[in-house]
Amino acid sequence: MVSLRCKLLVKSILERMQIAYTSVELGEVRLSQHLSADLAAQLSAELHKSGLELMHDKKAVLIEKIINVVVEWVHYSDDLPRRNFSDILSQKLQLDYHKLSELFSSTKGMTIEHFIILHKIERVKELIIYDELSLTEISYRMHYSSVAHLSRQFKQITGLTPTLFKNLSQRKRKNLEFLSKAEAEWLEWKIETQVKCLDF
Repeated sequence: MVSLRCKLLVKSILERMQIAYTSVELGEVRLSQHLSADLAAQLSAELHKSGLELMHDKKAVLIEKIINVVVEWVHYSDDLPRRNFSDILSQKLQLDYHKLSELFSSTKGMTIEHFIILHKIERVKELIIYDELSLTEISYRMHYSSVAHLSRQFKQITGLTPTLFKNLSQRKRKNLEFLSKAEAEWLEWKIETQVKCLDF
C-alpha cells in the first residue's frame, strides 16, 4: 500500500467484508481479531482483484514497509524533513537502520540510499515537467545541498541534464499540438527512446 487511495481501498474492502480493524497504515493492517483460514483466503482474493496482496512473510512485509516509507517521504510529503532518512526509517519502523539496510540490499539488490535516489530523481522529473518551480526551488524541496548536486545526480541516473530533460519534454508537448497523429506518435516514441530513464 503506497498511497492514500490504497489505504481507502483496503478500508472499503475490510468494511464490505465486515472485518473489524483497528488501523490501516501504509503496508500494514491491524485487525481486531484473528481471521479464520477461509476468511483470510477471501480477503486475499478481494485484495488481489484490486492489485494488492496479503503478505505473510515477515521479511517481505518489512521490505514493503521500507518501500512505503520511502515512497511516502519522497512523493507525498510537501517538504522533506531536514534530517537523515536513516533516522526517519528507524523511528517509523522501530528497528535498527543497519539491519533494515542489510535486509533491503540482500533482497532488492540495491541499497536503500540508491532506492531513495531513484525515487527522488523520478519526483524531480515530475516537478520539472509540471514547470511550476525553478530548479533551485526543486533542489531545495528535494533536500539537495545545491542545484549542482541535483544536476550531477540527475545526469548520473538519467543521462541528461535537468535542463535538457525539461527542453525535451516541453518540445514534445509543443510539437504534438501541430502534428498529425502518425507524426505525433513517431515523435513521442523518438523522444521516449532518447529520454529512456528509470521506469520501474
